[in-house]
Amino acid sequence: MTSTAAADDERVYRVLATSLHVTLSPFIRRDWRRQDRVPQNGGVLLVANHLSNIDPILMGEYLVYSGRWPRYLGKEELWHVPGIGWLGRHCGQIPIQRASATAGVGLQNAIDALKAGEAVVIYPEATRGADPQGWPMTARSGAARVALAARCPVVPLGQTGADRMLPAHGFHLPRLLPRTTISILCGEPLHLDDLYDSFRPGLVPGIADAVRPHTTEQEIAEQARSHEAIVEAGARMIDAITDLVAEIRNEPAPPDRYDPRQKIRVPRPEPPNWLG
Repeated sequence: MTSTAAADDERVYRVLATSLHVTLSPFIRRDWRRQDRVPQNGGVLLVANHLSNIDPILMGEYLVYSGRWPRYLGKEELWHVPGIGWLGRHCGQIPIQRASATAGVGLQNAIDALKAGEAVVIYPEATRGADPQGWPMTARSGAARVALAARCPVVPLGQTGADRMLPAHGFHLPRLLPRTTISILCGEPLHLDDLYDSFRPGLVPGIADAVRPHTTEQEIAEQARSHEAIVEAGARMIDAITDLVAEIRNEPAPPDRYDPRQKIRVPRPEPPNWLG
């Protein structure tokens, strides 16, 4: 299992993973598919649909037993919860302040981890699933920005079952019996290199004008192009994840995506015209 984590941290992760595997076995059936596609070496960004608060544990178990120690981005507030915060620090997880102007620090930490050869997991949806039909939703910008900045392999994962064990919204205790089938399928690496040169990490729509009121026309054009690259990268992630979920469910996926902010289904964003 590849990791640049300190030996003490790796021991904590190993004990945690083994304990969870034994503890969960009476309550879940593991339908693990194509673990051979999980890269065994080097930095890799793993992107998946987010179904429930429990799926980081279930997905993490899949990845550990596929040969990688996953590092997740998690809400900074969790680091203040006794026990959870300690585990987060000693398992190399990455805190992020999602509603803060410093959220970019968490994304930069993820980029640094990828460049150091780690396996980082990010949910492109950036929130738990709310699609009434249970399909992956529209992407937010975080995962795409990390992928385009790190220029590392991006591997999609599709999953089902976690929300049946612990529903996504509201207060629920885990449904331990009858046993839940947890299906996880790993896909092939995504093609994003045609977007790299258009991405500008320092150009975020709505920010440059506030900081630099005399932005040039060229900078505005570069800003727009960078934003289009982010949107397209996120859409490709969701497309790939949706195809994997459709394979698990053995049914066709809808052509549109649920947008939880608008609470409606919306078309996939059109690819930028400069892609040709």
